[in-house]
Amino acid sequence: MRMKTFSFSVTSAVIMLLLAAGCTSGYKPVILVHGVFSGPSSFKNLSRFIKKAHPGTEVTAIDLFNNEKSTKSMWKQIDDFAKVIQKIMEKSPEGVHLLCYSQGGLICRGVLSKLPNHNVHNFIVLSSPLAGQFGVPEMLHEFIPVSGRKLVYLICYRRVVQRHFSICNYWNDPHRRVKDLKFNNFLPLLNGEKAHGKMAEWKKNFLRIKKLVLIGGPGDDVITPWQSSHFGFYNSNEAIIEMKKQNFYRKNTFGLKTLDTRGDLIVCTQSGVKHMEWHSNQSVFEKCIQKWLD
Repeated sequence: MRMKTFSFSVTSAVIMLLLAAGCTSGYKPVILVHGVFSGPSSFKNLSRFIKKAHPGTEVTAIDLFNNEKSTKSMWKQIDDFAKVIQKIMEKSPEGVHLLCYSQGGLICRGVLSKLPNHNVHNFIVLSSPLAGQFGVPEMLHEFIPVSGRKLVYLICYRRVVQRHFSICNYWNDPHRRVKDLKFNNFLPLLNGEKAHGKMAEWKKNFLRIKKLVLIGGPGDDVITPWQSSHFGFYNSNEAIIEMKKQNFYRKNTFGLKTLDTRGDLIVCTQSGVKHMEWHSNQSVFEKCIQKWLD
C-alpha cells in the first residue's frame, strides 16, 4: 500500500513538472535591441510586461553600443549585433522573436537581411525611422530650429560622416533625393532604392520572418515624419506618401509587398505616445505587442 502511494506521488510530481514545462516552453525567447543614445536598461518596463503576460519567457536586452556608442556607423553595429543575435538563436532552435526600438529597428532589419539562416519568427518594430528621418526632435528645437533640417544634408551626405555617424545613415532629405541616393551608404541599400549585388540574397533572408509588426503613431515627437515607422515618407513637397505608394513597396525591392500579400504585415497605430514612452507604455504593449510574442 505504501509503495502504491509513493508511486502515485512520484507520478503526480512528474506530471506537474511536465505541465509546468509545457506552460513556459510555449513562449519563444524575445530579443530586444535598443535605440540611439540608449541601452538595455531602457527595456526594464517592457521586459516586466513580457514576463508578466508570458511567464517563463526568456527575455534578452542586448548590451551593446550603449549610449554615445550608439552613434557608430549602422553597418558596424549591424555586424556586431548579428554576432550576438546569432549566438542566442543557436541556443533557441525553436525560433525567437525580435523586438527592436527606434534606431534599433533599422539595425535589426540589417541583421535579418544579412543573416542567411536566422530563425526569427515575429519581427516587431517599435517607432523606428524605417523610411528615414527628416526632422529635428522637439527636445532639440531650443538649440536647432526646425528650418535647420534643410541644412543637415551638408554634413550628413559627406562620405566621411556616412562612415562614422549612424543618424546620418538614415537621414533622408526629400528635397535632395539625388544626393541621398549617391552619398547615403546605408538606407537606400537596405530599402533596395539603390541597386546592389546582394539585393536578391538580402530579400530572401528578410522573408524568412513569419510576421512583420510595425508600431508608431502621430504623438511621436522624434521620428519625422512619424509615418516613417510605417514605411511612409515625404515627397519633395513634404506631403506624406504612404507605404503602399512607395517605390520600394511597389517594386518589392526587399520583400515588403510579399509580406503584405502573405497577410504577414501588421500595422498598429497608437496616438498620444511620445517617442521615449513606446517601450514603457502598457497600453502599447497590450494592444500592439503582446499577441505577437506567443
